[in-house]
Amino acid sequence: MPPILDQFTRDLVGEAPLAGLAQRLPPQNLEAEQALLGAILTNNRAFERVAEYLAPGHFADPVHGRIFEAAGRRIGKGQIADAVTLKGDLANDPLLEEVGGAGYLGQLVAASVTIVNAGDYGRAIFDSHLRRQLIDLGEEVVNAAFAPEAGMAGEQQIEAAEQRLFELATTGLSERSFVPFTRAATMAVEAANNAFRKTGHVSGIATGLADLDKQLGGLHPSDLVILAGRPGMGKTSLATCMAVGAARTQLADVERGAAETAKSIAFFSLEMSAEQLATRILSEECSISSDRIRRGAIEHGEFDRFYQASVALQSLPLLIDDTPALSIAAMRTRARRLARGPGLAMIIVDYLQLMRPAPGRQPENRVLEISQITQGLKALAKELGVPVLALSQLSRAVEGREDKRPQLSDLRESGTIEQDADVVMFVYRDEYYLEQRRPKEAQFEDHARFETAHDKWSADMAAVHNKAEVIIGKQRHGPTGTVQLFFEGEFTRFANLDLMHAEEPRR
Repeated sequence: MPPILDQFTRDLVGEAPLAGLAQRLPPQNLEAEQALLGAILTNNRAFERVAEYLAPGHFADPVHGRIFEAAGRRIGKGQIADAVTLKGDLANDPLLEEVGGAGYLGQLVAASVTIVNAGDYGRAIFDSHLRRQLIDLGEEVVNAAFAPEAGMAGEQQIEAAEQRLFELATTGLSERSFVPFTRAATMAVEAANNAFRKTGHVSGIATGLADLDKQLGGLHPSDLVILAGRPGMGKTSLATCMAVGAARTQLADVERGAAETAKSIAFFSLEMSAEQLATRILSEECSISSDRIRRGAIEHGEFDRFYQASVALQSLPLLIDDTPALSIAAMRTRARRLARGPGLAMIIVDYLQLMRPAPGRQPENRVLEISQITQGLKALAKELGVPVLALSQLSRAVEGREDKRPQLSDLRESGTIEQDADVVMFVYRDEYYLEQRRPKEAQFEDHARFETAHDKWSADMAAVHNKAEVIIGKQRHGPTGTVQLFFEGEFTRFANLDLMHAEEPRR
């Protein structure tokens, strides 16, 4: 510290407080550690009360950690762990010799508490461990902030600290015990009742696409839903359609008294800007090509329709975050903030291959990196109790097949995408590939054959015109299958398909 600042600090807080800070010891509860170990050596059932969340590394005194580990090892084998049996297991442990050897085990037994108190002492030990970890984390954050040469920008350091805090908050806190079946059954009945009372009998978040909602039962809390497709299939358009439909459902629930407030739909757009995404949504709503809107090639009447559509959609609880290359840690922080504030109903990520893993982690390859991201998205869905819809690219293997309908094996960097996902859907349009196979007269020997081929191509195009398929390749809690949707290419708009009048979408 420069002399002037050093003198200023001494004048401000005085010498004594700073000296006191230097003498502070990390949080520890050695008495609790001794009492717990004594209880375990006296009655091995005490180990069962703490084994689920307490580990040897949580003890402040490494000798106590060694004794806890040795006792757990014997108990795990169905053997007795007491002062006599552990004496042989730890006979050559230099740390134990430093505190009195086998005689120290007898002291622990003398300091034992009843098995009833074992859980309280275990939690006190774990709490002290968490406080020590927080101190270490705080020192690392301070040191990193003082070392710009480390190569991490300020925002990246914040994300890394948030990731460490999240890991610290979730590690060892899985003290949730078994759920009695009576409670689980009650929860299942409540979910079924909610589905029965909802319009369309959809238990999850309704997307506004009736046939898809019927097949999935809506998008369910805690589910990771993957929507994949090749470029040009309309993944983003389908995602925005589902986002707007889900937002409208939230408003409808408030209007009919089923909810007090409309929860937000969080759309993380890593590829398109918020303005581009809004333009696409408004284009679908007012039936004006987004390309013409972008070029300004619209008339006064069309602009009025565009403006009125924007006014009509302003009340939707749809929030867009267009931060590029967002990390899973930053997404978690922002989603938590929404959940604590206005409430969160659903998360959409466009798309997961553009995300970054947690700061400070350098996976060995791209497959492991994507695995970390999908595992993080699944953990986020479970933590917040909301569905997460993540868009994904498909590999080029699709293009090499005669039937270009996607399969689960086509997921790009598919390491654990299929494994972590509760639902995997593919968007597919036959019209897209048929358009590329339009017959050309130069390919045929005579005009008659060209006409025959062109007529067949035209008939095939008419059969699939304005149609799209959502192929459900995996559904953990329901059937797989294919849902047909209406698709209007000019406005990249998806809607319900009326099979009786295929040219007209159902609203």
